[in-house]
Amino acid sequence: MIERYTLPEMGNLWTESYKLTTWLQVEIAVCEAQAELGYIPSAAVEEIKAKANFDPQRVLEIEAEVRHDVIAFLTNVNEYVGDAGRYIHLGLTSSDVLDTALALQMVASLDVLAQRLEDLIQVIREKAREHRYTVMAGRSHGIHAEPITFGFKLAGWLAEVLRHQKRLQILRETIAVGKISGAVGTYANIEPRVEAIACQKLGLQPDTASTQVISRDRHADYVQQLALVAASIERFAVEIRNLQKTDVLEVEEFFSKGQKGSSAMPHKRNPIRSERLTGMARLVRSHAGAVLENVALWHERDISHSSVERVVLPDACILTHFMLKEITELVKNLLVYPENMARNLNCYGGVVFSQKVLLALVDKGMSREEAYAIVQQNAHNAWNKPEGNFHDLITQDPRVTQKLSPAEIAVCFDPQQHLRHLDEVYQRLGI
Repeated sequence: MIERYTLPEMGNLWTESYKLTTWLQVEIAVCEAQAELGYIPSAAVEEIKAKANFDPQRVLEIEAEVRHDVIAFLTNVNEYVGDAGRYIHLGLTSSDVLDTALALQMVASLDVLAQRLEDLIQVIREKAREHRYTVMAGRSHGIHAEPITFGFKLAGWLAEVLRHQKRLQILRETIAVGKISGAVGTYANIEPRVEAIACQKLGLQPDTASTQVISRDRHADYVQQLALVAASIERFAVEIRNLQKTDVLEVEEFFSKGQKGSSAMPHKRNPIRSERLTGMARLVRSHAGAVLENVALWHERDISHSSVERVVLPDACILTHFMLKEITELVKNLLVYPENMARNLNCYGGVVFSQKVLLALVDKGMSREEAYAIVQQNAHNAWNKPEGNFHDLITQDPRVTQKLSPAEIAVCFDPQQHLRHLDEVYQRLGI
């Protein structure tokens, strides 16, 4: 991932140095397990732990010759360790190290993402609480529908993010899996007990039935879950973009002092962060397709997945992390304009209250078909006219006034009638 979108907290977990550190952790954990079972001398393990090190640049130099990254790494480690190095990697295959270490990277990344998700949850929760009673027009098909509150809209976001939190908790168990089972997973040259002890030391569970690799359905699940998080962030960003349109202007991204919106038009205040998030979500989703392709490897293993994962896994984690930080800051500092929401709600004399009038007429004994025709006629006569006023047309229509008193009509146009049950949603979410 380019530096522009890489935050150190996550980027550091996907550096070459950190990757090699996890490789060394796996090799040492296996040595410790071997020693506990009496297969190699404990003194040798202590020497390995004391001396083992690596130089990323030196590893690359060796790899340029041997054309194998794990062999290059082991060669470099042995340059530090000396004679005791012969006990490193006993009975292992490269994927024992690669896949187990990759699990460590993915778990560490997931933990960072989980914290960022928690930050977003708290920010949305606070904003939803703040705007619990901020009335606005609900929209379907982009057209005014019925009144809601901005807080209720945010409550929907909160519920969605809370679902992601549960998914990531399950995902952590799915991906926190190692394998130390040898060349094709049969433990021909190493015992399952070694795997169990080593994985326990690393905070992982042994894979149930590995081949030469951990099956890639786990990794596909990982990236797909990140893509789903990104998709939700995009949903929030698109909503902000729509509500920031000049002719709507119900919310607006915070515009800092000195910020410029356009090189040509000084008046512009563009939703650049929301647009950036929309684009990033496309990238993360594209990675989900790539990891699905990785599931179908030949027989017990090939390396067609390797080149994909070198790009996709770091990028998906780094992008999702950046997106979570961006959307959290965006929501926290979002400018909300209740006056504009009220103005838009009453556009064309409150046509958003048409169903309340319809139901009131039906309740007075009028057929639904007749009531619908009357209400629709008045709403359409008010629609898209500068002087259009649905409320006035309704109060002047004798077909309506014969059935409904002025007080009963007034109740139909009271937005609070639409909000009576929203407290239940808030209670479900603990807001």
